Amino acid sequence: MTTTSPAPRAERGRLRVGAGRQLHAGPFTYAALVVAGILSILPLYWTLVAASHTQNEVLALTPPLLPGGRLFHNIATAWQQANLGKAIVNSVVVSGCITAATLFFCTLAGYAFAKMRFRGRGWLMTAVIATLTIPPQLSVVPLFMMMSDIGWGGHLESVIFPTLVSAFGVFFMRQYLLEALPYELVEAAKVDGANNFRIVRSIVLPVARPAMMVLGMLTFVQAWNDFFWPYLALSQQNPTLQVALGQLSASYTPDQSIVMAGALISALPLLAVFVVFGKQIVGGIMSGAVKG
Repeated sequence: MTTTSPAPRAERGRLRVGAGRQLHAGPFTYAALVVAGILSILPLYWTLVAASHTQNEVLALTPPLLPGGRLFHNIATAWQQANLGKAIVNSVVVSGCITAATLFFCTLAGYAFAKMRFRGRGWLMTAVIATLTIPPQLSVVPLFMMMSDIGWGGHLESVIFPTLVSAFGVFFMRQYLLEALPYELVEAAKVDGANNFRIVRSIVLPVARPAMMVLGMLTFVQAWNDFFWPYLALSQQNPTLQVALGQLSASYTPDQSIVMAGALISALPLLAVFVVFGKQIVGGIMSGAVKG
């Protein structure tokens, strides 16, 4: 019979110090958080202020610091000048399709790279990661020619289909599932007779939900704010929201208050998405932060 020697007194004391205690923020921490919050909100607040005044007031030597009374007038003007109604619908369709497809395909690919054994898995994952080092500007010309040959030039399909899968999304989901999904759980499902489709539906998707929320937010924001490729692929009669906002500032002397009103319209859907799904998104980020 063997007995374990008690831990040294210094070590036991070190383990007891701080055990079960919560860290309390000091005045410096609160001051830093307040400053960071103000700096984060300031650009959005200035957009609101500029969108609610005339251009002369915005460009005055002493610009206004409080919102004015021309907000709805400027929004209506921007709505008419840039056909923002159709642009918003196009952006919702493009961002929604890209986000849904990215979550579906990247989760499947991440599960395959993380838990399925097949020949060439390491080389294929290396190739996926290597594509992240290629600047997207290099693929613009061949991609534009390909979309024109297919007949999708000027249509939303030319913006949606090239971005249905992202290398970052595959890598992100693979890294998450490596830690969050045990091999034993997958093997137990196979022993019970579940096929790969049933495993993905009943096991992988519930486990991957926190990471999918984070990836979905990042993908939606990127697709919503994308300007370069939609500007090249779409026509001015069928734009996304960012392309339509570019038309507002394309004149020789653009009205800055109207441009700011359009920018405020562009920011509101993103704020709504974060308000609705903010709890799940933060939970997904924190879930990934404590892995390991």
